[in-house]
Amino acid sequence: MTTVLEPRPKARGAIALLIADVDGTLVTPDKRLTPAAIDAARRLGEAGVGFTIVSSRPPRGMAPIIQQLDIVLPFAAFNGGTLATPSLELVEAHRLPHDVARAALALLTARGVDAWVYADGDWRVRDPAGLRVPHERLTLGYGPTPVTDFEDVMGRIDKLVGVSDDPALMASVEAAARQLLDTRATINRSQTYYLDFTHPKANKGEAVRSLCRRIGVDLRRTAVIGDMINDVAMFAQAGFSIAMGNATAEVKAQATVVAETNENDGFAKAVDRFVLRPTAASMGGQA
Repeated sequence: MTTVLEPRPKARGAIALLIADVDGTLVTPDKRLTPAAIDAARRLGEAGVGFTIVSSRPPRGMAPIIQQLDIVLPFAAFNGGTLATPSLELVEAHRLPHDVARAALALLTARGVDAWVYADGDWRVRDPAGLRVPHERLTLGYGPTPVTDFEDVMGRIDKLVGVSDDPALMASVEAAARQLLDTRATINRSQTYYLDFTHPKANKGEAVRSLCRRIGVDLRRTAVIGDMINDVAMFAQAGFSIAMGNATAEVKAQATVVAETNENDGFAKAVDRFVLRPTAASMGGQA
């Protein structure tokens, strides 16, 4: 489902907080933070602009980014399902209900789609040599826990992921999942090959609202930047939104402005152009 939230008010005043997606936005395709990105985060702090991140990753998989960028504010993991402090202390968590997780797993199994489960701080897989496992290991910086099933963590699942490199199959599974689960889960692609199932309140729009509330910043003075369809929910909440140049046309169409790609330091350049050097666009006008 796509959770419907109230639309954002227009931006008012200079940007006070920037919230960034991680994969496809803050890091390069090979999952690196560039010197320019690190420097941009530093300059945000020097300018008095708050900075934090939101991702589909688990908190543990975000820790290296938190440390390298010296983030001091709360951040959001699991597409907004979990809010945590930089020391990884849990602030709040929304987990998949037992029956929803079971129904989603049954659907993935019936369609021949690999399933991963994130629960109790672990990444659990049935096949540690399976599709995309090496890629995710690189992304997270740690490996999976092999299991025969997921029964022992039912009711405590932070995120369930369907994994396939078959676009047509993923599209059909996504459509079937939305029909099956309706409003009982948030269902979104975090990457073209990942279909994420999280709690209904676990979406990036809710994450932006929660982070702004806890940090004490008006949504109208908040900017967000991302590249995937699951980032559109946060575009709808912030006063100013930036789509990466590597985003799809659908995502770009829903942002205030478009930056360069993550292969070309799009994040760092967006910080300079739209946040630290405010234009008419970042004050609520047209890009």
